Amino acid sequence: QVQLVESGGGLVQPGGSLRLSCAASGIIFRIYTMGWYRQAPGKQRELVARITSGGSTNYADSVKGRFTIARDNAKNTVYLQMNSLKSEDTAVYYCNAVLVTKDYWGQGTQVTVSS
Repeated sequence: QVQLVESGGGLVQPGGSLRLSCAASGIIFRIYTMGWYRQAPGKQRELVARITSGGSTNYADSVKGRFTIARDNAKNTVYLQMNSLKSEDTAVYYCNAVLVTKDYWGQGTQVTVSS
């Protein structure tokens, strides 16, 4: 059974930082492309950042220079370091694992940026 379990969300003030974690089980983690997506109220889910099995990364323009995605294959975990957070970063953040036709999602973790 595949499980992706996110953690690290919460309430943070504008300009603050959070680190999200996603622990995966039931998959050969190291061969999957891992991603973080987010969905704000009334908006479509959007890609935030993605890291391939080889370590290549790509980011949404809105988070470039502020967010960093990283993976630890020994721990089957992918991270999203979020700095200089803005109110518009408020959303539910979802972890995603994809390999060809296999596509798995976590349950999401809420990130709220507010003073």
